[in-house]
Formats: sequence, structure tokens, C-alpha cells
Amino acid sequence: MNDNPPIRRILEECRTIAVVGISDDPSRASHYVSEYMQKHGYRIIPVNPKLTEVLGEKCYPDLRSVPEKVDLVNVFRRPADCLRPAQDAVAMGARALWLQLGIANEEARQVAEDAGLLVVMDRCIMVEHRRI
Repeated sequence: MNDNPPIRRILEECRTIAVVGISDDPSRASHYVSEYMQKHGYRIIPVNPKLTEVLGEKCYPDLRSVPEKVDLVNVFRRPADCLRPAQDAVAMGARALWLQLGIANEEARQVAEDAGLLVVMDRCIMVEHRRI
């Protein structure tokens, strides 16, 4: 598979990314992947109830607390914890749900797809951005 049209579409059209489960530890994938996307022109909105700021941006305790429009919800949580972010992505009018590498949840995918969101699971957004 050379290209996945939903991935290309998400990367081209979704410029504001809420990152659920972001860490303030630069060695964690959620941090350095988000930093990479930020450096490539994407707006990053951190979501983690334990933090107040990440990558120079105000951090929100959950998706429903984010006061601005979000195009893409990028999830760095265990597969069992992905349903709520999917439901919140739908509720907030996001256009896409991305479950990072190693993360897949069919129920979350179904909720998002049923609401018309584009969905990517078990892929790293940074790797896909570099590839495309």
C-alpha cells in the first residue's frame, strides 16, 4: 500500500489536533510526536488532566473542556480507554479520530465512523506525515 487516501486527507485538511494523553516528558512518544506536528504547522491542543501546559500550549483536562474547534483527535491512551475520546470527538464536531501506533479499538472506530468521522488506528501520525 503506497498511500492511504484517508490519511492523506486528514493530514492535508485537519490542521488543529487535540492530543489526548499527551505527556510533558520529551522522551514519551505523545510529546515528541506532537512536537513534530507542531513544528510542521499543526496547532496542537494538549489534553491531560494532570498537566496545565505542554509545548507552550494550555492543557485541558478532557476534550469537552477544549473551547475551540478541533479538526482531529489524536489519542495516546490504552485501547480500553479510547471509547470516551471517540464519543467526545463526535460530540465536539471533530472531523477525524486517530488512534496512535499500537492502539486499536473497534467500538471507538464504529462510534466515530457512524458519525461520519475519518478514522485511523494503529498508525503513527508522525511516521505517516513523513511518508506522505
